[in-house]
Amino acid sequence: MALLVFAFLIVLLVGVPVFVALASSSLLYTHFIAGIPDFVILHRMAGGVDSFPLLAVPFFILAGNLMNSAGITNRIYDFAVATAGWMRGGLAHVNIIGSVIFSGMSGTAIADAAGLGTIEIKAMQDHGYSTEFSVGVTAASATLGPIIPPSLPFVIYGMMANVSIGALFMGGFIPGAVMTIFMMLYVTYCARKYNMGRDQAFSWRVLGQTFLSALPPLMTPAIIMGGMTFGWFTPTEAAIAACVWAMMLGAILYRSLTFKKLYKVTMDTIETTAGVLLIVGGASLFGWVLTTTRLTETAAEALLTYTTNKYLILLLINILLLVVGCFLEPIAAISILVPVLMPIIAKVGIDPVHFGVMMTLNLMIGLLHPPLGMVLFVLARISKMSIERTTMAIVPWLIPLLASLVAVTLLPELTLWLPRVAGLLK
Repeated sequence: MALLVFAFLIVLLVGVPVFVALASSSLLYTHFIAGIPDFVILHRMAGGVDSFPLLAVPFFILAGNLMNSAGITNRIYDFAVATAGWMRGGLAHVNIIGSVIFSGMSGTAIADAAGLGTIEIKAMQDHGYSTEFSVGVTAASATLGPIIPPSLPFVIYGMMANVSIGALFMGGFIPGAVMTIFMMLYVTYCARKYNMGRDQAFSWRVLGQTFLSALPPLMTPAIIMGGMTFGWFTPTEAAIAACVWAMMLGAILYRSLTFKKLYKVTMDTIETTAGVLLIVGGASLFGWVLTTTRLTETAAEALLTYTTNKYLILLLINILLLVVGCFLEPIAAISILVPVLMPIIAKVGIDPVHFGVMMTLNLMIGLLHPPLGMVLFVLARISKMSIERTTMAIVPWLIPLLASLVAVTLLPELTLWLPRVAGLLK
């Protein structure tokens, strides 16, 4: 097993894709050491992706891509400007509110950064905000994407941990609100410190007009969560409903979704989905090897002999996830670590829904860091800044994000109260 883990780390550090690192290191053990027949190995990999909840993955990705391509992000941004542009540091508040709204549609941080980020950074630069401040607030607000439902990482975690995806979706609302409040408080502090002004006078007429223009996109979260709450459809069917709604908005209502755009969106979705499923298949084999060799149980026992204090264990896991998040993208990290960490949290009485939200928030923070933070690279390309400057611009925004992580970790009711009220948890 030491050979297995060592081989995985070496292959990963060489720079090969995560799927290849997972599969090759697993095959080294299963085929050459344990002598497990090839058809068993293939069956385990195929079984990892043969899951009904995973059907939600391509549809949530498609829904986010459709929202970006159909011009819906502009309407969301205009409504956010009318809502918060009158505040000091207004466009920074707008940036955060726009991400809150878009989070209810896309489910990924990268879609948020790439879709709204292009509009937000240019608008803030035009109003005299520094590029560094604009990039920092855009990066921080993008982390809301997978916390406020729907959420692609929640779908993967729910499948890997055998946890209700609906409960995870409901559990993300209040932590998302806490993150929003902390980020807006930080903007208020920066606005007072640097004497930022207001970017737009408040107008009820403009607010009403932009609200009516953005109302159809704003109904997307209501369709998804309302349908799930009332039992009209499952999370997978909710993802399909979101796609159908996005296509209706782009093709019929706004008439901005052409066949050429639809083809490009479809190809991008297929490419992204294929990457996700390859990682899940490789991670399923890797996780199966870890479980059958009892490495997960050994790791749990080793940690519990050191301490049984729940809060100390949460601290150690948080540190581990923050480090891992800098080197692995969230889907891969969830697929690899969930089999290892679930026995530990079960033995110390941590609710898996609470842990899922905490784990996702940790990994979202990792998206902002080198060497492999995807949001970092997206925003560096959009803002035309170097990776080093982009990283330094993001560092101050770790303050509200880490404060949110502490709150979510130490106050599990922030995550669990709403799923209990909705009847999704006992």
